Amino acid sequence: MLFAVHVEVRLRAGIADPQGATIERSLPALGFVGVRDVRVGKSIRVVIESRDDLSARAAVDDMCTRFLTNPVIEDAVIVIVAAPVGAAV
Repeated sequence: MLFAVHVEVRLRAGIADPQGATIERSLPALGFVGVRDVRVGKSIRVVIESRDDLSARAAVDDMCTRFLTNPVIEDAVIVIVAAPVGAAV
């Protein structure tokens, strides 16, 4: 089976986000007022072939732990759905 996977990588609470702070400071100069708590993360989308959703989840969890995230400072939110054949993410 094919599964469409979306991994959203976010900094853990309490971890400084200098990119988010820079964006937050710059937005008022562009006319965007009232914006606060800006955080920057990563969005990763893949299609994975696996026998079922549980083994797909296990593979993606392993990818996140070993490569896609820094588990010391980042958390991953994973969404997996069955994908039709030939699906693009």
